[in-house]
Amino acid sequence: MALQPRSVSGVEMRKRQAAHIEAPPQAPGQPRPNTCCLCWCGCCKCLWNEDRIERSERQTCKMDSIEAVEEQQPSLDEVLSWARSFEMMLRSLEGREVFREFLRSEYSEDNLLFWLACEELKKETDPAVVEEKSRIIYEDYVSILSPKEVSLDSRVREGINQNLAEPSNLMYEEAQFQIYTLMHRDSFPRFLNSSVYRDLLANRRRACLDP
Repeated sequence: MALQPRSVSGVEMRKRQAAHIEAPPQAPGQPRPNTCCLCWCGCCKCLWNEDRIERSERQTCKMDSIEAVEEQQPSLDEVLSWARSFEMMLRSLEGREVFREFLRSEYSEDNLLFWLACEELKKETDPAVVEEKSRIIYEDYVSILSPKEVSLDSRVREGINQNLAEPSNLMYEEAQFQIYTLMHRDSFPRFLNSSVYRDLLANRRRACLDP
């Protein structure tokens, strides 16, 4: 008895559907068959289901990236606090980096580097390390032969020269205070009015307003 065309069509259709479901994943770049048109099955090979998952992952990745960048930036409160206190800005790692960027534009970055080197020297207790760091600071920032020489008055400079014979971790304390005062009174007001600080402040304010 000959098979009816309708029965043949039904068998072939079931075979094609089974082949789509059991077929291995397609290689990247090759077109994928539309394995189910209504997507009610929720199967992993459903194009609609895959697109939905991919969109969700892209959105999650974008949000995670934004949060990671935000974590590396100072908060609005911290940036505002710098304008109220020069000391607070110097004690902030992010504050020093932003201030250093500004000083670099004015060719006075060495003032901050000298101040930081003196801070590190104060922490040392090993006489050999103190002697070595004291010599490096002198050669880098005090010697008139150094291209990074900082501006110190003759009295302070003479005191440093006398202390070189017996260096201590506090031998640059007066010179450090002099450079601190110079940065505070001279560079800091210009920094607060600079585009470096104002742009950062505006950026932090926008970040707080964004949903």
